[in-house]
Amino acid sequence: MKIIKAIRRHRVWLVFSFVFGVCALLGLFLAAIQPVTAAPAEEASYQVQGYAGSESCAQCHENIHTAWIGTRHAQAFSAPIFQRDWTELGNQVACLECHTTGYDSQTGNYAEEGVSCEGCHGPFQPNHPESPMPITPNAELCGSCHKSTTDEWHASVHGQEGIQCQACHNPHSQTPMANTVTELCVTCHQERGDTFTHSTHASAGLECSNCHMFTNPRTNDPIMGLVPTGHTFSVGSDACIACHQDTVHTRDEIVKLSGEVAALESVDAATLEQTVQTQEQEISDLKAQSSNRLYIGLAQGAIVGLITGGAVAWVVSRGIRVVEVKEDE
Repeated sequence: MKIIKAIRRHRVWLVFSFVFGVCALLGLFLAAIQPVTAAPAEEASYQVQGYAGSESCAQCHENIHTAWIGTRHAQAFSAPIFQRDWTELGNQVACLECHTTGYDSQTGNYAEEGVSCEGCHGPFQPNHPESPMPITPNAELCGSCHKSTTDEWHASVHGQEGIQCQACHNPHSQTPMANTVTELCVTCHQERGDTFTHSTHASAGLECSNCHMFTNPRTNDPIMGLVPTGHTFSVGSDACIACHQDTVHTRDEIVKLSGEVAALESVDAATLEQTVQTQEQEISDLKAQSSNRLYIGLAQGAIVGLITGGAVAWVVSRGIRVVEVKEDE
């Protein structure tokens, strides 16, 4: 009886202990079966040593942080396309090298989602701001993630002249270093820009990049995120055909037309004028010859008609005389 009374007296605590124990065991069970994935930014930031996070940078660089927060760099991890591919590919950790900041391949942890300040500037330095954050703003840095773009750039005249990415791109806002693409190009290509601004292309609202950075519209998802970006800056027939399908169909036609244009450019105005005068004289001569042939034909027809008509009249008159003589007899 004493035991029963003791149980009744402490049943609240007994029920609590039972429920607590069940929950604790359940938590251990779920933790054991849950697959290991990359830690979220808030948790991983304490696991990856040396990284302070973009919010710490925003305390002093608020304007730069504001420009960066809406860019593709900032949304490299949260973008719906990446999340879909990340899931379909089975959470391949190699993707995190470019889509997170401070990724540690040994532990699978990362400091922050997306490409944040420290993704380019490196881990926070304890003596900053007395010492600037180390960075080498060149194509080698960008090429660590944008391989296809930098490969194209290396093959371009820009790459051969050493014109780096940041000469055209604002690395924080990821916008052109001018209000429009054409204005950006004209800063170096002044002469070509002057001729372009008065062309039919400019009147139609096109910019330099519409032709010089043209890429065929994608119908399929990129393979491992690698896509052509037009950074060779060369203009191929595809760029023309995209708009002029009714007049340009093949590269051979473009070559043919280009050859005709080149031939015309090699002829000066005086030669063309002399050719026109010669052709006009030939036309005048042909017209005169045509008129002369008409008059000669009429004269010949008249002569033949007189001779033939006279002969026929003489024959007919001789027949009539013969008939008249016979009748008299």
